[in-house]
Amino acid sequence: MRTDRLVAILLLLQRREQVTAAEVARELEVSERTARRDLDALAMAGVPVYSMQGRGGGWRLLGGARTDLSGLTAGEARALFLVACPASAATPAVKAALRKLVRALPEPFRGQAEAAASSLVVDPQPWGSSRVERRPPRFLDELQDAVIHGVRVRLGYVDSTGAETERTVHPLGIVTKGPAWYLVANTEAGRRTFRIDRVSSADPTGHPVHRPENFDLAESWREIADEVDRERTPLEIQAVCVPHGIDILRMAFGGRLEVGGPTPDGRIEVVIRGSDECVLAGELAGLVEWLEATGPPSVRARLASIGSALVERYG
Repeated sequence: MRTDRLVAILLLLQRREQVTAAEVARELEVSERTARRDLDALAMAGVPVYSMQGRGGGWRLLGGARTDLSGLTAGEARALFLVACPASAATPAVKAALRKLVRALPEPFRGQAEAAASSLVVDPQPWGSSRVERRPPRFLDELQDAVIHGVRVRLGYVDSTGAETERTVHPLGIVTKGPAWYLVANTEAGRRTFRIDRVSSADPTGHPVHRPENFDLAESWREIADEVDRERTPLEIQAVCVPHGIDILRMAFGGRLEVGGPTPDGRIEVVIRGSDECVLAGELAGLVEWLEATGPPSVRARLASIGSALVERYG
């Protein structure tokens, strides 16, 4: 994204006394023409950068490489920190530059940078065939601010039935799962997730968040996602698979597959989850070359029935 590149260039200028368009191009893996255009865009946007022409010339940040960049607005700082987040979609070169900036930040910004670095989790696999729009939801910025600054929010929320409620929450982190955005927060009823496109209002209270000690957003989200997956796919079948078929199962079932240990005959135990016995048996029928279902008996019976129907139809 261009925003990532502009931020990364600013950070290169923060670290170095001077950079050339060629150096920027190598660092960010873009063409020199793109690097020059981005440098010009920074200057036109009012960022205090200037170019020095001639032999040994290049681009410099006004005030020298040790400027503290304290002229950033709160929104710009938030965007900067979120790009620095390990889970962001920024390129490796951008992330490398951002990590160096975090170490060079003045003390007042460092706490926010550390908070932002653990405030976002990206989970690319959507639940089901989600049709949620990919554009950011309305109150995303306000909730990101609340997470980074550690303040409680009075949250208006419309649930899946259309009922609207209001409550005070302690924002802990933001998660993108496929195209959908979620807020993970503590409430009076315990830890909850809120789909951000259903948030109807988000008003910071100014009171500090009560953040659990040693809270890890990625670990918490894994627990939440696993619980939701189990609720959505309550049916489990046991099977054994030849070793070279495990990758095929992973492609076919994704997070619905659990891989166990080896069996005495060299195959591998697996558990596959689903929501409907008939549908799951149909999925397994096409994998008979690698997989043998060992239970429950009702799924084995359905597979046998499918096999008989195939033989009858195709001989």
